[in-house]
Amino acid sequence: MTTIRETFPNEVEIVENIFVPMPDGTRLAAKLWRTKGVGPVPAILEYLPYRKREGTRGRDQKMHAWLAGHGYACLRLDIRGTGDSEGLIDDEYTEQEIVDGCHAIAWIAAQDWCDGQVAMYGISWGGFNGLQIAARRPPTLKTIITVGSTDDRYATDVHYVGGCLSKDNFDWSATMLAHNDLPPDPDIVGPKWREMWQARMRHNAPWILHWLAHQRRDSYWRHGSVCEDFSAIDIPVFAVSGWADNYSESVPRLLAGLSGPRRGLIGPWAHSFPHDVAVEPAIGWLQEVKRWCDHWMKGVPGGVMEDPMYRVWMQESVPPSTCYLERQGRWVAEADWPSPRIEHRALHLNAGRRLGSEPSESEDATICSPLWVGLASGEVGRYGEDAEWPTDQREDDGGSLVFLSEPLPGRTEILGAPQLHLRFSCDKPLALVAVRLNDVMPDGRSTRVTLGCLNLTHREGHSDPKPLEPGKVYDAIIDLDDIAHAFPAGHRIAVALSTTYWPIAWPSPELATLTMRTGETWLDLPVRPSDPADSTLRTFDPPEMASPTPSTDLPTEPAVRRTVARDLLSGEMVVDFPRWTYAHEMPDIGQTVISDAFARYRITDGDPLSATCETGANVIIHRKDGAFGHHSTGRLSCDATHFRVETTLRITENDTTVFEREWDERIPRDNV
Repeated sequence: MTTIRETFPNEVEIVENIFVPMPDGTRLAAKLWRTKGVGPVPAILEYLPYRKREGTRGRDQKMHAWLAGHGYACLRLDIRGTGDSEGLIDDEYTEQEIVDGCHAIAWIAAQDWCDGQVAMYGISWGGFNGLQIAARRPPTLKTIITVGSTDDRYATDVHYVGGCLSKDNFDWSATMLAHNDLPPDPDIVGPKWREMWQARMRHNAPWILHWLAHQRRDSYWRHGSVCEDFSAIDIPVFAVSGWADNYSESVPRLLAGLSGPRRGLIGPWAHSFPHDVAVEPAIGWLQEVKRWCDHWMKGVPGGVMEDPMYRVWMQESVPPSTCYLERQGRWVAEADWPSPRIEHRALHLNAGRRLGSEPSESEDATICSPLWVGLASGEVGRYGEDAEWPTDQREDDGGSLVFLSEPLPGRTEILGAPQLHLRFSCDKPLALVAVRLNDVMPDGRSTRVTLGCLNLTHREGHSDPKPLEPGKVYDAIIDLDDIAHAFPAGHRIAVALSTTYWPIAWPSPELATLTMRTGETWLDLPVRPSDPADSTLRTFDPPEMASPTPSTDLPTEPAVRRTVARDLLSGEMVVDFPRWTYAHEMPDIGQTVISDAFARYRITDGDPLSATCETGANVIIHRKDGAFGHHSTGRLSCDATHFRVETTLRITENDTTVFEREWDERIPRDNV
């Protein structure tokens, strides 16, 4: 249970809006929380496109008021072209966004309420641009706290998974399309709000057109990927994520790549801040933020650098379920990462579908998976609700090659990223492989532990894909996502390989048959020995937050529910995911925001070219001067050589259409 704090060591003053000027005259809108009656203090900046006025209002108040009450000036800044900020937005993580962020930090540091020091703090987008701006070394940026973010925009985001087109690519584009033409608030920007709104309507376009134009890891994705030069970041970094999040593997990569002061934390959480979670246990996260910032900006000794470098939640085995509200486990830690304590244990994929500590004689094992493999996959990354977890893996195992260990004689804990070293040939030039590591209970129930996908044309790297030569033998390494998991004694470890994984990965143009060499293919399993020091780890404080701004959640019905449907006559399969469905009334600003959205994935078994993603989004802002709405639909489909993007956009004022536009674009497939 999270404690709501009403009183703090310092009185907090809230400035609903200030404008941060950019050198070109554009003004970015920010909300400010600052201490009253205290001299200049360090500032903490969160920099997002998600509309501070009404989009993240309640969430922002809970965090920033708490931190301000403990002696910081906190700002929530709208990115150029979003919320109440002037200008236009073209894409995520643009050069303009990063440069604006550097200018904003310099401006904040020069204010009389700031002591000249700034930290950046944020989750997801705000964690991304914190890393990216840190790499530019603005002199007054002293530290960053990055949650649920990535060092590599191609390898670890919603766009591509192992060089395969991710299901979330088109889905996320539709989400941002629905945000980017919403109007600013005249109470903030004045009468020019309508001119700003009209400019956004005309400028808004599906960002999937950018993302599909770059299907390999080229300069587009290298921009903003701080792994290109970790040495550029020389300030302290606190990197955080959750095992149920899409970005957890970035934390150990940051720890391994950075050379400055750094710490990493991964809990059982989904895509959320660790104090406000859908998957328990929560922790006193804001106390950890204060402790970190006190150390680096106030010189308050708190033992921050005495903590182990990498602290994670070692998850206990659980039966398969579509939703977990809590994960049993315990906190463990490694003094350094990579840790010399991790033992790399080889499990060989042997003849007879067995996993063994020694390789067997080589044999061929073939698989051509049906397109229903992946229907048990759940989401790519999770928010913690709406049946987002993988179901019992026996559903997908029926169309996969599955290799099974003997019952484990003792408890086996893993920490790190398993890797499959695959020797294979294929009968088609384009193919993919999905690899699942599963925990099989004595009664046969199977829980997915971690997953890796690879577009096999990317076997030599994501920058220069090469089609396969049918029948030729190749070697490839498939990286599975980092995880901490305890396999109990008596359970079995399973490795499952498939040539499809819909809808997580867009299918290859033809159904491919993969021939793998047993005895020459093996899994590198990162086994973590027990450590008595785990029992001495510092205990986290219980979670706290400040009171949110007034808000009422009105009853809504989701546009779709999380479902999987199969037409047994036609072979069509439909997977539905609810998206952003809510109705929030905010009486303090006189606004109500109503949203409903969905993402729907269709495919017909046997026909990979039938794959489609359909989206819909309706967002309406009700305020004293009217009701202003975004309404869009989208469809991504394909043939053997091209992707097709179809999108309709309609903007309304008081139910009257004021703007319409359509897109119908074909983009060549690039070895995908």
